[in-house]
Amino acid sequence: MTRFARLQPYPFEQLTELKAGISPPQTLKHIALSIGEPQHPIPSFILETLSSRLADLGRYPTTVGMPMLREACARWLVRRFGLPGGSVNPEAMVLPVNGTREALFAFAQAMIEPGEHALVVMPNPFYQIYEGAALLAGAEPYFLNTSARTDFLPDLDAVPASIWERCRLLYLCSPGNPSGAVMPLPQLQHAVELAERYDFIVAADECYAELYRDDAAAPASLLNASLASGSRDFRRCVVFHSLSKRSSVPGLRSGFVAGDPELLKRFLLYRTYHGCAMPVPAQYASAAAWNDDAHASSNRALYREKYRAVLPILSAVLAVNEPDGGFYLWPEVGTNDEHFTRELFRQQHLTVLPGRYLARDAHGENPGIGRVRISLVPPLTECVEAANRIRRFIEESRS
Repeated sequence: MTRFARLQPYPFEQLTELKAGISPPQTLKHIALSIGEPQHPIPSFILETLSSRLADLGRYPTTVGMPMLREACARWLVRRFGLPGGSVNPEAMVLPVNGTREALFAFAQAMIEPGEHALVVMPNPFYQIYEGAALLAGAEPYFLNTSARTDFLPDLDAVPASIWERCRLLYLCSPGNPSGAVMPLPQLQHAVELAERYDFIVAADECYAELYRDDAAAPASLLNASLASGSRDFRRCVVFHSLSKRSSVPGLRSGFVAGDPELLKRFLLYRTYHGCAMPVPAQYASAAAWNDDAHASSNRALYREKYRAVLPILSAVLAVNEPDGGFYLWPEVGTNDEHFTRELFRQQHLTVLPGRYLARDAHGENPGIGRVRISLVPPLTECVEAANRIRRFIEESRS
């Protein structure tokens, strides 16, 4: 079987097929809670910066990015995660990318040598890019089931030494997609220690790091864990950050990778040949966004407001709590999450995502079965309307 033949349909392709042929009530406006596409207003200063630099579309961008952008990213890392001043060298430890999706995929291609029978370890459920990246790099995915039993966090100690010995890359995601679970610093530090012991790389997807419930317990970064483990150059560690969730600009396709300078040197070489470079106007707009924390705080407050409005409605019919991070709900809805999703769309013209589409059968179970992912990305009024429809749907199905 070829590597391409092993790729599974993307979750939203499956969802489209699941809904095919259904005629929902047209008296109800469709509300999509299935995709994690932020819909909050784009901060005006980002748009103004972008539009003021449109003439720079006449310039070829460099793959390494402009110094002012790399410096803005490095300063943000130091501010956001309380890193020591000067610990992130913008010349060697930061690389702009066209969104974390592209970078998370390309990173595996650059790091894994063909024919080495490598394993890529990842949480399950997961962002499907991790799996596709592993397969197309010629590696095998190894899934760490995250469920209520593990507090929706990967149990690193459950992995046999024989698996770690073949591991070349470990993907982590904190806050997690879809559960919103946050990995505590000691667990991140344990991942760093395992990477050093067994000689693999840790790639931390931290694109939800600015969306958290408690200001007193903001999620830590893998970079914090690397420093706490004694490294001064983030050895074997890279983190991925994006403006899509932080600044509500998913269409800007802007993010960055930071960490081990030796790994970034290799990744830059790969990307130079790959032809990935952020347009100059996007670089200016991105630097402005990373330099401003006020809009990120306001954005976070909007999601908290949605949780406060939605949870009292849904808690009457579902066991659901505000997650530690992210903008998803991940409730149990019964054993057949596909049936729940299909009938919810049929009766209430509302779309969620079956949990099984985000997970794989592994170690005797699929930890996504029986759950759905609910994305609280529409405006507040639509989220409240959606919560009332879900509650009505469940109450009517029980009567």
